[in-house]
Amino acid sequence: MSNIRKAFENGKAFIPFITCGDPDLKTTAAVVRAAVENGADLIELGIPFSDPTAEGPVIQAANIRALNGGVTTDKIFDLVRELRKDVKIPMVFMTYANVVFSYGSERFISTCSEIGIDGLILPDVPYEEKEEFLPICRKYGVDLISLIAPTSENRIAMIAKEAEGFIYVVSSLGVTGVRSEIKTDLGAITDIIRQNTDVPCAIGFGISTPEQAAKMAAVSDGAIVGSAIIKLLEKYGADAPKYVGEYVKSMKEAMAV
Repeated sequence: MSNIRKAFENGKAFIPFITCGDPDLKTTAAVVRAAVENGADLIELGIPFSDPTAEGPVIQAANIRALNGGVTTDKIFDLVRELRKDVKIPMVFMTYANVVFSYGSERFISTCSEIGIDGLILPDVPYEEKEEFLPICRKYGVDLISLIAPTSENRIAMIAKEAEGFIYVVSSLGVTGVRSEIKTDLGAITDIIRQNTDVPCAIGFGISTPEQAAKMAAVSDGAIVGSAIIKLLEKYGADAPKYVGEYVKSMKEAMAV
């Protein structure tokens, strides 16, 4: 069984997204631990990339800050090795195909497996092109996580049937970022997913308030939050872990209702 499933065993899963190395790797480690202590069920770690096409301005800026600070894929692997000494919950990487290719796909994915990364999210790899990575992921036991967007329509059932780990449901069109309201009929999407698989699904893109998290958790198995957490890092820097911890706690509590 996929280790990622464990994240969905204690009610609705709260999944924070953290860009590695923003403002530095020491702070990233402290933020991860603060999130875990306050109820995060799965951690999504972003490996920065110079052209993160799926990201809005907040996470783009975090990518640039991290890269300017000298973060590399190898340093992020070392960070995960360090975190895995005490962080027991599932962790996944979110990055772009280019990052994996330039490192060497097999070398990258085998290292993920070795250091305890449970899954990989590649937002710029469409379902039709996942065969480039899927066999290697399966070889090393790393779940290649599928994304389903409002535009997936007639492909939702097909993607769901083959999904592993969890399904990342993109709440709205466009890039990541805080939104005042989410208008997509997500219930209809999650209904189709549930008719085709028992793999859990979590909704991301645009969620920032406890009210939104509760609403998303009501129609899915969890909520993913990135930009709102990155904004706290941008504002508080090295002092951010305390604030991120409080934020995670409030989101997890809202979803438990």
